[in-house]
Amino acid sequence: MMAELAPQDKTGSYKRPSYSFGGKIGGADGRYPDEAGRYHLYVGNPCPWCHRARLVLALRSITNDEIGMTQLVDDPVKASRGGWIFSQTNRDPLGSTDLRELYDKLSPGFTGRCTAPLLVDLKTRKIVSNESSDIVRMLNSVHMGKINSKERIELYPSELAKTIDETNAWVYELLNNGVYRCGFSTSQGAYDRASADVRQGLQKCEEILSKQPFLCGERFTESDLMLLPTVLRFDGAYSPLFKAGGVHVRLRDYPALFAWLQRCWDMDGVRDTIDLADATSSYYRQLFPLNAGGIIPTPITPEDIGLSS
Repeated sequence: MMAELAPQDKTGSYKRPSYSFGGKIGGADGRYPDEAGRYHLYVGNPCPWCHRARLVLALRSITNDEIGMTQLVDDPVKASRGGWIFSQTNRDPLGSTDLRELYDKLSPGFTGRCTAPLLVDLKTRKIVSNESSDIVRMLNSVHMGKINSKERIELYPSELAKTIDETNAWVYELLNNGVYRCGFSTSQGAYDRASADVRQGLQKCEEILSKQPFLCGERFTESDLMLLPTVLRFDGAYSPLFKAGGVHVRLRDYPALFAWLQRCWDMDGVRDTIDLADATSSYYRQLFPLNAGGIIPTPITPEDIGLSS
């Protein structure tokens, strides 16, 4: 059953799928011009990959008039494929009832997983990208026709580009994907390797953040943004349900990492990018193989983690 939920290799290790869409707003090919009101982003609250995209919009003060956003509802019972549907309060501007129908409209014959985040060009009715790291990078560089766009936060400064790329690589392997490799392992060996990676990643963050406020130095960068969704979900889902690093591990075991989380939480707009109780509870509702009894724990809140308001 787990192999059906999450792709595996021969060792029982989870293998995250790759995606075929590779458009870019403002790219050299001119397919997707950098202009306001043309693009729409589809995201789901529980999904950490969607959370990345929401964080970029919030931190760079990209308004709904510049890039629209629709929040999806995770309901695999009602969804025909992919688990995401549209609600009465969050309708699809293109008139779809679920994400699979939207994919079929925009990319007829598509047979891959219907995933979010999904960035769409409403004018051409084409999918720009459904890869979160690509969406984060391109949304950092958009101007949306505004002369004052230089006032927006720069998440990928050129002088830190090499450091950010190197940091993103280990953050993804050890933590972003590491927690999922723990939860979706189908052999003890695969789990043990993944759990060791998570513990290594947490310790590496702790060592770095005990010496500087953010992963790449004195300023918040793309690397911090990539880490934040995973850390916010750690105590409520990844440690207790995925057994990431062992069920006993909590953020407070890493004081420098926890202090970093509070700094990020205090940044303008960050708190509005997630309903933490809903996000963590979703893992218990949707991942039946990991929670066969169907009991949903009392939802965790930012205050439960220890974050101050």
